[in-house]
Amino acid sequence: MYGFFIDYWYIILVIPAMIIAMIAQYKVKSTFNKFSKVRNMRNITGAYAAQAVLSYYGITDVRIERVNGKLTDHFDPRTKVIRLSDGVYDSTSVAAIGVACHEAGHAAQHAEGYAPIRIRNTLVPVCNIGSTLGVPLALIGLFLSFDILIYIGIALYAGIFIFHLVTLPVEFNASQRAISVIDSTDLLYDDEIGGAKKVLSAAAMTYVASMLVALANLLRFALRILAASGRRRN
Repeated sequence: MYGFFIDYWYIILVIPAMIIAMIAQYKVKSTFNKFSKVRNMRNITGAYAAQAVLSYYGITDVRIERVNGKLTDHFDPRTKVIRLSDGVYDSTSVAAIGVACHEAGHAAQHAEGYAPIRIRNTLVPVCNIGSTLGVPLALIGLFLSFDILIYIGIALYAGIFIFHLVTLPVEFNASQRAISVIDSTDLLYDDEIGGAKKVLSAAAMTYVASMLVALANLLRFALRILAASGRRRN
């Protein structure tokens, strides 16, 4: 009799996706830690490598700064600043070179007007609205038996998943740019490039995992709301 209170969709959909996400997070941390102990033979730093990528693309209006934390590296397109974490900025590890060049790859995407990153930026407000209003609108529609509100709520909530989906080509492309420049400018030697690829591949899997979690939550939310709506009609 207590089975009614068990959220089976959470168990079936969300928990497995969250487990995959935790595994991906562990993998990226362990891979980064492994290759952060491998120094590149040219003895270049992450900051130098990021600047090399910017120079390769002819970008002169982006600064490179240090930011506190571990794996907090990011490119801020609003201020045109690449922020590299303590373990990347002045590190000479293979891992640092890969991460720094990846972030510079994002700067190149913005400079070129790369289409997926423009789409992702457009989806940011949609994602914010969906995370704030999607569930309340669907619940109000359910309470009032107003189907259109239910569908609008689900559609808005779907914006979160679409944002994560569009993020995938953005991240994969930034890594491809990074490896391409590393290879063509000899920032790393051949046997070192493999390590940088492994770090970036592990990082990319965290975005795949985030997309799966967003999809699982969307399906769970939609299935529960639509099932409840069906029960009310009956």
